Amino acid sequence: MEHLKFYSLKEQPFSNSVDNRYFYSNSLHAEAMVRLKYAVETMKGLAIVTGGVGTGKTTLARRILDELDENQYEAALLVVLHSSVTADWLVKRIAMQLGVENVAENKLDILGQLYRRLVEIHESGLKAVVLIDEAQMLQGREIMEEFRGLLNMEASQGKLLTFILFGLPDLDDNLSLDEPLKQRIAIKYKLKEFDRNLTNEYIRHRLRVAGCSEEIFSPDAITSIHIYSNGNPRLINTISDNAIFEGYLIKKKPVEKDIIDSIAHNLDLPCQSEM
Repeated sequence: MEHLKFYSLKEQPFSNSVDNRYFYSNSLHAEAMVRLKYAVETMKGLAIVTGGVGTGKTTLARRILDELDENQYEAALLVVLHSSVTADWLVKRIAMQLGVENVAENKLDILGQLYRRLVEIHESGLKAVVLIDEAQMLQGREIMEEFRGLLNMEASQGKLLTFILFGLPDLDDNLSLDEPLKQRIAIKYKLKEFDRNLTNEYIRHRLRVAGCSEEIFSPDAITSIHIYSNGNPRLINTISDNAIFEGYLIKKKPVEKDIIDSIAHNLDLPCQSEM
């Protein structure tokens, strides 16, 4: 692509598709990783990660999944795509993700199969972990009660299964539908937006991964990207991606603040107040 060549880029640096090569190990995600790894290492049962749209929950979920050693964990990632899922669907999907073969149709039978599979995993020396992304889609008291029931599956040494739920802040309201379940939350972490320094480092990190050795954005342009995005990684990507293309069209090196202002206007992005 000509706009990539113009800026000496080998590939798109600001795609919003999850690509672990572009994972930016920052202080916010590093703290989340430490807490969540502690939760799975000690089989705490239930850990929660919440954050606004575009703050990196899916990226974090996939990163953790990749870092769980298959010689120590039987781990699976389940992505919830819509809010009409039932407790029966949830139990069946968890069983399938953890390797239950010939999953039954009746929920009670599935629970028996799942329990036997968890015991098998435990006796093999592994720890069972299920990560659920877009968990705010899991709505209703019945589903929350099902989670509580699954957390009751234990061996003499402790819990047989740990859940890590990733979702929008609405997830807190869902968990409140079952107070005993809410009380079982062992670890909770809220992802926040980047400050100005993290935004700057994030942009430069993604450019380096894409093969760039030039200063594509002026300092004022990076500041404007931070202000318009409010430090939201997804919006940083969207603005920066557009900026590279617009800069190429007018053959501008580096991209200046006026280009960012124009893109933000076209995207209807309000100018957030600086922190």
